Amino acid sequence: MKFQLRDYQQNASNAAISHYKLKNGRNYLMVLPTGAGKSLIIADIAARLNEPLLVFQPNKEILEQNFAKLQTYGIFDAGCYSASVKRKDINRITFATIGSVYNHMEDFKHFRYILIDECHLVNPTEGMYADFFAAAERRIIGLTATPYRLCSTMNGSMLKFLTRTRPRVFSDVIYYCQVSELLARGFLTKLKYYDLTRIELVNVRRNSTGADFDEASLSKEFERVDLYGYLISMVRRLLAPKSGIPRRGILVFTRFVKEAEMLTNEIPDSAVVSGTTPKKERERILSDFKSGKIKVVANCGVLTTGFDYPELDTIVLCRPTMSLALYYQMVGRVIRPYPGKEGWVVDLCGNIKTFGKVEDLRIEQPEKGKWMIKTNGKQLTNVIL
Repeated sequence: MKFQLRDYQQNASNAAISHYKLKNGRNYLMVLPTGAGKSLIIADIAARLNEPLLVFQPNKEILEQNFAKLQTYGIFDAGCYSASVKRKDINRITFATIGSVYNHMEDFKHFRYILIDECHLVNPTEGMYADFFAAAERRIIGLTATPYRLCSTMNGSMLKFLTRTRPRVFSDVIYYCQVSELLARGFLTKLKYYDLTRIELVNVRRNSTGADFDEASLSKEFERVDLYGYLISMVRRLLAPKSGIPRRGILVFTRFVKEAEMLTNEIPDSAVVSGTTPKKERERILSDFKSGKIKVVANCGVLTTGFDYPELDTIVLCRPTMSLALYYQMVGRVIRPYPGKEGWVVDLCGNIKTFGKVEDLRIEQPEKGKWMIKTNGKQLTNVIL
């Protein structure tokens, strides 16, 4: 079955094909909101480009999702090259992870066209991607919903738009669409925001980098307001909404594992997922969550990208962050469309006050080359945090 692309998806694919044909040696960026259907766009680009194409993904989950979409096009000259999926197939179209390719770069010299999903994770200064780019002449296009990365400056930390870092991988934006546009057209789920913040962020110090909150200071503030007890009572309320209509899963983001464990000790049919959760156990928990057997998943440090569960309609933010990318990715888990769904964002830690609603985030270029992210007139990138 070949999917019918929406107009903005087709426009994004057209932009990539056109710019791959240019011979100016520049790399480009496409910005597409979470839930916009990047995997379909990648599949269409791969299907139309009559050249070897190497598609990088940051992890197994996203690689498998993107490759599955490509297969729906009936394209058979494609393979996966990644130890995480236990496959090492090189074909005209090859979906890969950089770690696996890095150890065998000689085998990939013939790939001149490169597509990178979640390209904000690429370090422009050093690392495996930088070495791979330097090994041969490439034409690179990156896709992301969060086109910025945290950088240190003489005056403090700054979120820099990817085209404005020095050094940089991407020279310019060739396509973007706004979250607000997709929401207005019904392509994303409309969200209700509940700012139920109890902590006082003025009481919390920044860490040594100045780019996030100090853990000890944050923990002390959590204890001052009994955030753990507050979280438990809030989740109980969400499990029994006044409407009487049960939510389709509650995903809780915590800063510390102990918060997640305290919650699940008190809430039946709940589970914890963290960076130390064994792979098979994590897969079992998420499968039970999607089937409804598990009602609440409390997660610490995971499930911000690559977790595809469109039915999910409730997230609880029980952690403050200074990272716009992290905030966007957390809210992104609940914005994917599903029939009859109303998404709820329940914030206990001041994130909505800091960043606003995700539909108010806008990519703008007030001057040539000066790309930035703003919310309600407030500039969020390329300013000192």
